[in-house]
Amino acid sequence: MESKKFDIKEFFSKTLRDNNVVYVLVAFIIISSLISPVFLRWGNLTNILRQQASLTLITMGMLMVILTGGIDLSVGSTVALSCVTFSSLIVKFWPEGSIGHMVLAMLIALIVCTIAGTVTGVLVSYFNIAAFVASLATMTICRGLAYIISNGEPVRYESTTPTGRFLDAIGTGKIPGIGIPWPVVIALVFVLIIAFVLRYTSFGRIVIGIGSNENAVNLAGINVKRNKMLVYTISGFLCGLAGLVIVARSGVGVPSTGSGIELDAIASCVLGGASMSGGKGNAFNTTVGVLVFGLMSNIMNLLSFPAYPQQVVKGLIIIVAVLVQEFAGRERGSKNIAV
Repeated sequence: MESKKFDIKEFFSKTLRDNNVVYVLVAFIIISSLISPVFLRWGNLTNILRQQASLTLITMGMLMVILTGGIDLSVGSTVALSCVTFSSLIVKFWPEGSIGHMVLAMLIALIVCTIAGTVTGVLVSYFNIAAFVASLATMTICRGLAYIISNGEPVRYESTTPTGRFLDAIGTGKIPGIGIPWPVVIALVFVLIIAFVLRYTSFGRIVIGIGSNENAVNLAGINVKRNKMLVYTISGFLCGLAGLVIVARSGVGVPSTGSGIELDAIASCVLGGASMSGGKGNAFNTTVGVLVFGLMSNIMNLLSFPAYPQQVVKGLIIIVAVLVQEFAGRERGSKNIAV
């Protein structure tokens, strides 16, 4: 049997196709460091990571949903619901600010958001409602609940209580001796968990399989409906956690929090190479996609670039990312046919 020769050109070509977002990140770092002398300072870099921590958590949940061929438009509203639920509990019901009450408030906020995600999953999986429509309905409900709970006003906790001091330490503090912000550590832990689940567990393979060929997975005797519902449940939980991180960073729960963040999460997944039709994507490249958006926003802010044109630039980058994916997919397809 003739051994296959190692083709270095094909190796680099495949690496570029599969990990193009990494090259984009490296290019952004080089360009940003040349444009702004402030960019490479440790304080600025940790600030970027801290700002992207909550989006990273949201995007991990969105990735799970997209891998099944679905979409979750409710993530921003679910984050807002988490923020105001937690803040309202510790301000209105437990103003003394004990750590025990804080933990209970966190659990309640996480449970509420997990239920919200599960509701979307049930509508999509068991009632066959299109993911776009189901998540749109949940988005509207969660945003409305956020405004009802907070009475349409920001809910700020007292920073002098034990709860306030603990949240401030987590939201704005760093690991002693290392200087890495705690929100970044929390986000990194869940990135690693999602990466492990997708790569080494049967559930992860089922999620990818549903997006690749749902009928085949169903014919294999696997409960597709339950597994599809679970990805929305996971998304809801991670949105709840992201809301807690945001409250710890800002010190306030605002019902308008997360408005439009679903688009950033979807864009990060697409930029990271995830296919909107499902079955393709991984946690590492998706995280890199989040960082690319963070770097892009940071350098434009350092250059005093106006906020509204920044949205135009982000939109153009999304278009380019989708086109790169399309051409890469065609190239892979043509090579497979040739073989």
